Amino acid sequence: MKKSIVIAGTHSGVGKTTVSMGIMAALTRRGLNVQPYKVGPDYIDPTHHTAICGRPSRNLDTFMMGEEGVRQSFHCSYNDADIGVVEGVMGLFDGMNSSDLASSAHVAKSLGSPVILVVNVHGMSRSAAALIKGYSEFDSDVRIDGVVLNRVGSPRHAQMIRDALDVPVVGALPRNQDLTVPSRHLGLHMADERDYDLEKLGNFIEENVDLDSVLSLANEPLPAAPGECIANKEADVTIGVAMDSAFCFYYQDMLDSFRRCGAEIKFFSPLEGEIPDVDGMYFGGGYPELHIAELEKSRTTHKLKDLSADGMPIYGECGGLQYLCTSYEIEGRVYKLADLFPAETVMTKKLQALGYTKGHADSPIFRGEVRGHEFHYSATDCASDSRLAYTMERGKGIVDGMDGIYEHNSVASYMHAHSGSFPVDDFVNSCRKYKQR
Repeated sequence: MKKSIVIAGTHSGVGKTTVSMGIMAALTRRGLNVQPYKVGPDYIDPTHHTAICGRPSRNLDTFMMGEEGVRQSFHCSYNDADIGVVEGVMGLFDGMNSSDLASSAHVAKSLGSPVILVVNVHGMSRSAAALIKGYSEFDSDVRIDGVVLNRVGSPRHAQMIRDALDVPVVGALPRNQDLTVPSRHLGLHMADERDYDLEKLGNFIEENVDLDSVLSLANEPLPAAPGECIANKEADVTIGVAMDSAFCFYYQDMLDSFRRCGAEIKFFSPLEGEIPDVDGMYFGGGYPELHIAELEKSRTTHKLKDLSADGMPIYGECGGLQYLCTSYEIEGRVYKLADLFPAETVMTKKLQALGYTKGHADSPIFRGEVRGHEFHYSATDCASDSRLAYTMERGKGIVDGMDGIYEHNSVASYMHAHSGSFPVDDFVNSCRKYKQR
């Protein structure tokens, strides 16, 4: 029987990432196969999940995937797991606008999974019971079956709260500043930069959380539509995916969708100057600004313009967009980059866009509705003759409600797309046509 549990918080910064990662680590250390998931459009937390559990973490997002897409992704990735642990996003009920769409609560309802609520109880005792009662009764379709009290001052403090609660307390965590994960402008540090002690985190959760109770609360999720787990086609085309410290933001479901459509994935590093023998390329988001001098000198950077002019399909998102433009200005210095598009990017100190996106793409290599999100500290100035492929229904895009600059068979946008809507078939077929010329 498949089992699932959602770890959610009352608000951002309450400690749900620490609790989620700690539970994953402690259960994995017990010898269980833990399949991790993350609610929302997050690339960074899943890298930590993957490193802890040894299995690719999946994003579950009802805006980008729909309810059925969430169930499908869960069931098709569960395989031989003993439990699926889903880390929530923001506060439990925080969704798009004033709705629950794309919230942790919406994902929990889509899966039919119980919620363990993480509550920061610093500075309150019985009042925590009122807070938890409100969360428990706000939406009767959301089951809060357990609570983890975080930043507890003492055993007596924890007992005072337990005595006032109807919901079982499955964990009470004392204050511990040593177990926070460092962050930067786009979120937490990536897993390969981990400078927290995973063993210590597992011990901390093992000592302060009743893992047997967590396991007993987990239940079998709602079924997905029958026959939705599609096997990979035999690969007849190869797509190069940039993967290094500069380009590292990818959804596992997107890469798997390429494979299902008959593409072999070949990872390569622009920082190392690699130029793979492939039929198309994908440059995801990441941190090109932290490696800009190396990218300016990279052999990959200098070769891409010729490949684009030759008609190779090349697709970029956010950091990929910045890299594929003519130049990138950071702190007053201009770096020359791949020059696929007549556009210049400037790094800004102020956040330029954050939120879900929806647009209609009409590009040389794919068409249709595309949903995703945008999150960037840069602005891109396009030349007057630039062509833009996405008409945005939601989101800022590059300029004037448009996104997706294109040239030849190369397209790049600020939108991070998800395979729940991205026309993967079109892109893979474009690579196939390029190979067969």
